[in-house]
Amino acid sequence: MQRAALGAALPTHSSGWHRGSRRCSSAAFSGTYCVAGCCAKTTTAPLDRVKILLQAHNHHYKHLGVFSTLCAVPKKEGYLGLYKGNGAMMIRIFPYGAIQFMAFDQYKKVIKKHLGISGHVHRLMAGSMAGITAVICTYPLDMVRVRLAFQVKGEHKYMGIIHAFKMIYTKEGGFSGFYRGLMPTVVGMAPYAGFSFFTFGTLKSIGLAQAPNLLGRPSLDNPDVLVLKTHINLLCGGIAGAIAQTISYPLDVTRRRMQLGAVLPDSEKCLTMVQTLKYVYQQHGIRRGLYRGLSLNYIRCIPSQAVAFTTYELMKQFLRLN
Repeated sequence: MQRAALGAALPTHSSGWHRGSRRCSSAAFSGTYCVAGCCAKTTTAPLDRVKILLQAHNHHYKHLGVFSTLCAVPKKEGYLGLYKGNGAMMIRIFPYGAIQFMAFDQYKKVIKKHLGISGHVHRLMAGSMAGITAVICTYPLDMVRVRLAFQVKGEHKYMGIIHAFKMIYTKEGGFSGFYRGLMPTVVGMAPYAGFSFFTFGTLKSIGLAQAPNLLGRPSLDNPDVLVLKTHINLLCGGIAGAIAQTISYPLDVTRRRMQLGAVLPDSEKCLTMVQTLKYVYQQHGIRRGLYRGLSLNYIRCIPSQAVAFTTYELMKQFLRLN
């Protein structure tokens, strides 16, 4: 009887231990994503600020190119001017990175279990859904960040993050005011996040399958698992970011102009996604309108995505999650 009772108790204890282990893994994953996102965005914050100024044709800098603006901002606003809006971005990227990566893993499991889809297609679908989820959850902070970043020294409408939240809520229709430009954001994030995860995962799989000795090495936490070498991780992450940005960039320009709303003099012509796309194309064309600032975005997104994916992979090894 005692032996039978002990045998019956063991599975319960074991399953409980596994549940606890999974909870610990989820918490560790969440921390990993936050570190990855914060490292990536901190690295590229000045480029983000300049990109916003160029995308919406800020009248102080609209006659300048990418590198001219990078030089002009410190002269006009000081070096801290390059980090305007960075506080809101850091508050946002912490939950954004955690939600995106964690949702990606969960969506992969759900899609594989309920739809029976695996391989490249299920990575693409899971990446798209994870990106949309993260964007919707953190969109109000992105709105505030853009408003703060677009301000130029001496013409401040918002005194800080909390003041910006209050002003947008009071002057722009309450809670719905924080979701201006959500449609192009969601439409743009699906291909961006989807192709980003899809490209990285595909490059990683192909690299380890075709040239494991050249591109791979044993994982630090599990020698039986092959992972990409650090410099190959950086390269794959950068390529993934560049491809995804090229596909979705016009919608990113549309999103920024809609987010800025009443701040822009031509805001009444940018009320919907289609209307904004048409207006930008008619007024500025493709190169100086829909793709204005793309070269800067390559400089911004390649190191950002490279750092994000590489940090993610390294932290998984450090936390023994492989």
